[in-house]
Amino acid sequence: MDTYLLLGSNKGERVNILDRTRQMIEERIGMIIRQSSLYESEAWGFVSDNFINQVICTKTELPPQKILSEIHKIEADMGRKHTNSQGYQARTLDIDILFYDSAIINQEDLIIPHSRLHERYFTLLPLNEIAPELKHPVLELTIQQLLEKCIDTAKVWNIR
Repeated sequence: MDTYLLLGSNKGERVNILDRTRQMIEERIGMIIRQSSLYESEAWGFVSDNFINQVICTKTELPPQKILSEIHKIEADMGRKHTNSQGYQARTLDIDILFYDSAIINQEDLIIPHSRLHERYFTLLPLNEIAPELKHPVLELTIQQLLEKCIDTAKVWNIR
């Protein structure tokens, strides 16, 4: 299954954290078949240091719940401490599942496609770089169309 993941970090050595994260994803989830450039962006939904973000596509045989479990382990291994806080906060690593092929999953702990990806320029820009024609199975628009419609005004720039 082609699985699109958003990687983000705004604490510590952000680029190195994402480099190591990609290695762990290949070891634990599946081979990375596409990856976007790295993008720096303002924090979304709270005031904090800028994030470095990247979208990757993995080829995996793992089911979505197992991917989520592995993501939580990778985040913990990279120093992320999950809290019960409902708000956004700075973190060494955040990994979101954006798409799992064209599956639609709506469970208490897992929503695929990611429920807010169409609202976030910092997600759509790198996703559009590697999959502009990918169709959102709920909104029935391509990533390129979603990017064109996005009203998010946060600054996002390519750094590498």
